[in-house]
Amino acid sequence: GVMERLGLGPEVLLQENPRLIYARLTGFGQTGKYAKSAGHDINYLALSGVLSKLGRKNENPYAPVNLLADFAGGGVICALGIVIALVERARSGRGQVIDASMVEGVAYLSSFLWKSQKLLGLWSQTRGENLLDSGAPFYETYRTSDGKFMAVGAIEPLFYKQLIKGLGLNSDELPAQMSVSDWPEMKKKFASVFAQKTQAEWCSIFDSTDACVIPVLSLDDAASHQHNKERSSFIKNDQGEMSPRPAPVLSRTPAVPSHERDPFIGEHTEEILLEYGFTKQEIAKLHSDKAIELKNLKANL
Repeated sequence: GVMERLGLGPEVLLQENPRLIYARLTGFGQTGKYAKSAGHDINYLALSGVLSKLGRKNENPYAPVNLLADFAGGGVICALGIVIALVERARSGRGQVIDASMVEGVAYLSSFLWKSQKLLGLWSQTRGENLLDSGAPFYETYRTSDGKFMAVGAIEPLFYKQLIKGLGLNSDELPAQMSVSDWPEMKKKFASVFAQKTQAEWCSIFDSTDACVIPVLSLDDAASHQHNKERSSFIKNDQGEMSPRPAPVLSRTPAVPSHERDPFIGEHTEEILLEYGFTKQEIAKLHSDKAIELKNLKANL
């Protein structure tokens, strides 16, 4: 109701421009019991059902920072809705309102969880005991002797065979890969082996294989990793700060990233409002009413 109170709701604006695409991105959506309630990523994850699947056995569910609901289920799904509406407008000539709920966005992203519950028993066990949620010894992270970690994802038998070989174990002396009852003991065995070498030593063993064993990198290490450097996956701005380059990469019209630092909040407010015809007095009034933020970076000498 915020935009309606400002007189800028979709009904008003679509009358002015029927081709307008009006995106409304909220946590709980425009209708329903919680529509007007406050919330954060962890709350949207909880209501979607996804949070119940995140976490290890016998531990509380945990939210992976705010990536899933805010950015994936919210921002990305909303952007996808805008793209879909643009494609439809090219045919109909009409705009429409997009009701992007983070609860529904992250739930839709989790469609695989819903549709695979009975498929091959992927999610038939309780949290932390399944194939992809840290239950399997071959889909897990392990601490190395230098306190770092390796990520293992050797699901297919061919990959698993190379994992066992790299660990220096004898497959004839181990239980079958898919013997679920043996997974807890296998995890202990794998953990004890990984703890005997540094992350760099394990990289030298597994980097030339298809064992699906990759180092768990810090943000700084990710930016300097050979693979990422060869693809220019991370860029440096004029302040020396690293960040991911835009993705995906388009062959004909790739994004051209800016190497300037991120603007401060309010840094360009006055400049842009003046460009759009506001007077300095009007801008000062908006600032005093706390409708906008201003940040003057120029020293007054």
